[in-house]
Amino acid sequence: MIQTVSKNTEQFFKDALKDITIDEDRANLLQSIALFISNEIKENKKVNLNYICTHNSRRSQLAQVWSCYATQYFKLKNIESFSGGTAVTAFFRNTVKTLQEVGFKFQILEFSHQNPEYLISYKNCTNPVLGFSKLYDNKHNNKPYIAITTCSSADKNCPFIPDAIQRFHLPFNDPKSFDNTLYQSEKYLEANKQIAGEIHFIFNLIKRTI
Repeated sequence: MIQTVSKNTEQFFKDALKDITIDEDRANLLQSIALFISNEIKENKKVNLNYICTHNSRRSQLAQVWSCYATQYFKLKNIESFSGGTAVTAFFRNTVKTLQEVGFKFQILEFSHQNPEYLISYKNCTNPVLGFSKLYDNKHNNKPYIAITTCSSADKNCPFIPDAIQRFHLPFNDPKSFDNTLYQSEKYLEANKQIAGEIHFIFNLIKRTI
């Protein structure tokens, strides 16, 4: 079990939405995503969300974890969240650390120097998250799904995603550029909070519209 001193996950999730800035265009995009998901659920459909980023190591992993958390937090059913990339790398260590800092626990399921598999949980968790780097069409990612690209590179490199019933481009700033700098932890936490806050926005609206 990999653990660090952490903050309260629920409080971080609540505060994230209050602390971040969402401009009008971004809010409209988040609303579009939420309403599409709501409409699918209201048609008695199971919804799979696939967050896609080039290396599936930072932003897409954060989005998947918070999406899974939000599903339980808002007591929603028939939503499952996954992530993938256009290349396989690893669930980057700094991404693991920033999630640990806000209360997520990581248990190593399968050790690999290149790409370890984690079971990710949190307080009162009923459905732990399986986390590792994989391609967006990996067998673990249920199909069909709503594709949400979290970086511009993945959006450009995936002109067609055959298993996507709908596609949204929701890019986030990449904390990678701050690796091995004095601002590393701060910038990963910023990305963590931005993604948590926007996921909170989406799922709160889903809850209110189904």
